[in-house]
Amino acid sequence: QLVESGGGSVQAGGSLRLPCEVSGDTFNADWMAWFRKALGKEREGVATIHMRDGDTAYANSVKGRFTIYRDNALHTMYLQMDTLKPEDTAMYYCATSSWGWPELKEVAYHNWGRGTQVTVS
Repeated sequence: QLVESGGGSVQAGGSLRLPCEVSGDTFNADWMAWFRKALGKEREGVATIHMRDGDTAYANSVKGRFTIYRDNALHTMYLQMDTLKPEDTAMYYCATSSWGWPELKEVAYHNWGRGTQVTVS
């Protein structure tokens, strides 16, 4: 089970932190990632992290502004979003993958949360 939270409305330039709480066997996945889907657009990968090594990868559109990290003790993965822009407005989803290197390919991720809405104005 994956449960996202932390979404809301924020002005451009502001920050939000999105937690994704993980329960059950889902936490044994190798990779966890954040995806987002804006109205009228396809879902896109934002950032991914290896749950043991801590290796990360980011979409070019968020590099330098977003940070993905995890707290294994709390079974929670986070997306820290700074310097938010209106184009970051979307529903944000967390997902897990057991692929060796899933990158940010949606097909590689098999467990999904229900999402949390982020609106930047």
